[in-house]
Amino acid sequence: MKTSFLPLAAALLATTLAGCATPPPPAPLTVKIVAFNDFHGNLQSPGKLGTSTQASQRPAVGGADALAAYVARLKAQNPRNVVVAGGDLVGASPLVSALFFDEPTVEVLNHVGVDFTSVGNHEFDKGADALKRLQHGGCKLTQGMPDPNSCKGLGSAAPGTFDGAHFQWLAANVVETATGRTLLPAYGIKSFDGIPVAFIGMTLRGTPGIVSPTGVAGLEFRDEADTVNALVPQLRAQGVGAIVVLVHQGGTQPASGASDINGCDAALHGADGRESDIGEIVRRLDDAVDLVISAHTHAAYNCSANAVGSARATGLPNRTGRLVPVTSANAFGRVLTDIDVTLDPKTHRVLAVSPTNRLVDRGDPDIVKAIDMSPAVRDIVQGYATLAAPLADGVVGRLATALPAIANDAGEEPAGSLIADTQLRATQPPALGGAQIAFMNNDGVRSPGFVPPAGATAPFALTYGAAFTVQPFGNSLVTMTLTSAQLKALLEQQFTGCGGQVVDRPLQPSNGLRVAWSAGAPACAKIVDVTFTPTDVTATPPVATGPAVAIVKDGVVLEPARAWRVTVNNFLAAGGDSFSTLTAGTGRLGGAQDIDALRAYMASTLAPDAPYDPSLPALGEPRIVRKP
Repeated sequence: MKTSFLPLAAALLATTLAGCATPPPPAPLTVKIVAFNDFHGNLQSPGKLGTSTQASQRPAVGGADALAAYVARLKAQNPRNVVVAGGDLVGASPLVSALFFDEPTVEVLNHVGVDFTSVGNHEFDKGADALKRLQHGGCKLTQGMPDPNSCKGLGSAAPGTFDGAHFQWLAANVVETATGRTLLPAYGIKSFDGIPVAFIGMTLRGTPGIVSPTGVAGLEFRDEADTVNALVPQLRAQGVGAIVVLVHQGGTQPASGASDINGCDAALHGADGRESDIGEIVRRLDDAVDLVISAHTHAAYNCSANAVGSARATGLPNRTGRLVPVTSANAFGRVLTDIDVTLDPKTHRVLAVSPTNRLVDRGDPDIVKAIDMSPAVRDIVQGYATLAAPLADGVVGRLATALPAIANDAGEEPAGSLIADTQLRATQPPALGGAQIAFMNNDGVRSPGFVPPAGATAPFALTYGAAFTVQPFGNSLVTMTLTSAQLKALLEQQFTGCGGQVVDRPLQPSNGLRVAWSAGAPACAKIVDVTFTPTDVTATPPVATGPAVAIVKDGVVLEPARAWRVTVNNFLAAGGDSFSTLTAGTGRLGGAQDIDALRAYMASTLAPDAPYDPSLPALGEPRIVRKP
């Protein structure tokens, strides 16, 4: 039989040629980033997401158990994943977390699987050492001994311990002045199939102006964009081609777009037309930054190609004009941002970014089932709630109507007016300060204000836990002397552009004070009239004890040197919220904690006495008048 070798030779040649052919390039790689921000220790659901159209049919959103279930669902969609946050995970927290020094929140977020988070301003509420303890673990010490409310360990390795965070707080722009080093790492890197992705974490450079000076002592807060840009060469030298910025600064959508959690209104401009803080930061960023996850303003927005129909649907411009995706996920665990990032395996660069904000809907049947199947987070939260219940469930007073933490056009908040009155009553007696006037900062009145619990109607009982949610900072009261000239300067500092103020911050005045201001007047000249009616607020109801006195008339201070005793919390007294005028107050006298002042005031509204009713003429509301 004749054998032919030609077919075999042809086959060998084909094989050789195939071996010399250029292999196809590796396929792009997709990584899932799950992001949230401004959790503020909201282990339990805070209720509905305002007027969001996506939430209109949802009775409740958020809650740590639902958040954990949603994160697990998203992670299951792609094994290449990372969970990140934009700061303020702790601080200004409800009692279920704050009573235990926010250890429950850290333990829960460990179970959620967070990898990296930026610091936020509230991470500094108790100072750098307290933040480091939350990072590294160990019990809170009080007078050298473990505090009885610390190291409960319900979510740590064992009772009597606190593990600290398994995730890493990042503080690229927070520098210790004594060492010149960042307080915590500037960035974290996570690799996916050999492709490194860097996460730079920062808080807003204005943190010292909104945190008690003791909380930021010895720290320098540097410019956000400059900090990122200086790190780019360092990351590039490590072979990093993908850079994500986690920054605790943000913007807001005007009311026309705020109901859409995936909307984005042109560069997130404020109502006054100014560029948003986050827009200003992004506009100066190096072109190496691929994605910005923002925070701080408790807004939901999605400035990316997914923001269909928005005025700037593809991002915010960086310093080269390229549009960079910018996201924010509201607050309190009510929204998650689901981000798919496509990477080039060869260059390690980002090819595409696709974010979508998703509501954390507690009513989703699959989520309910997931919580039941993996109840660890739910059990931790319930355990701490049980420990806090004896204090949280105690009734401190009654209210005839809801007092929301929402300002009217003049800047007056029903909840803020009540708080100012409680602080005046606590310091009006001569031995306790002899206060005539009290002010509450509006940012210190936390949402939702004093409102009925779900299913309740007015009049309703106010529990300690609900009151603490509105005033969670544990500030103490300070009474000082200000002159009439200083009082007008203080009131002028409420408005943008005066005395270093960068946003409007309406102070909430106590009973007896009436302030009229002009919206159309220039900065530092907006206060038109201020009158004071001496009022005994220790009486129930309050009683005027003299005729009204004009302090400012038609913009003119009538008796500039006249002295007034004024009460504020210790945060404001130290110049917080850019109220530097208060640092010049004299004759200072410390007082009770703010929550104790509220509790003492509300005791007179318990049955059989009448509930607190803001419509009573004796309360002198409204106290703020806006003029053209």
